[in-house]
Amino acid sequence: MTDTLAFALVLIPALVIAIVFHEVAHGFAARALGDPTASERGRLTLNPIRHVDPVGTLLVPGFLALVGGPVFGWAKPVPVNAARLASPRFGMMAVAAAGPGSNFVLALAGAVLLGLIMPAGLGFAGDAAGGASLLTDAAGQTAWLATGLFYFILINLFLGLFNLLPIPPFDGSHIVGGLLPRPLRRVWQQIQGVGMVLIVVLVAASWVFGTSWLGNILMPPVMWAMGHYLAIADAVASAVR
Repeated sequence: MTDTLAFALVLIPALVIAIVFHEVAHGFAARALGDPTASERGRLTLNPIRHVDPVGTLLVPGFLALVGGPVFGWAKPVPVNAARLASPRFGMMAVAAAGPGSNFVLALAGAVLLGLIMPAGLGFAGDAAGGASLLTDAAGQTAWLATGLFYFILINLFLGLFNLLPIPPFDGSHIVGGLLPRPLRRVWQQIQGVGMVLIVVLVAASWVFGTSWLGNILMPPVMWAMGHYLAIADAVASAVR
């Protein structure tokens, strides 16, 4: 139980940071493209209180961490008014892409920091699945920080790829919607509201039938990307020593 709580204490702050930066990136991209709505409503801040959804940012990921499920969550969406964007169609695509993009940048920053505190030649880049145990074994006094950075990278990669799923109302659906011709785009926009219901049904079904559709779809690309980010950490560790 103590290990589980300690694990949650590592994961939840990393998840909060990932989600807050994700939402703020949407707002900054919207403002840069002509829509200051998020700024006007005080949402262009890194203060997590302004973005945290008690259920999506704390309860759901905390519960999933405790039961050993895939850890994900959500925040209060940053308001974006497509009509105020200089180019509503392509502007919404760029605003949508900014969120996952921020997570990939955060993961890169985490990989660099991990490389700076790890001994050269650890050689965990090719073993993303076992990387956390390698860190714990090799890091000594930096074990907690190294393990936290490992999961920080993993969470940001998972969150970025998760939001790129072309399922309304995720960011990927806005990107797909912008690529569709006008008649299909209208239909796509109309089903945005039922997307979250679909997600809840699929997650519930995975629990009932014991098959993690989320893990089956996302974990292979997440672990592939994780291997490359850990390779960056390895390269940094070798370069600074």
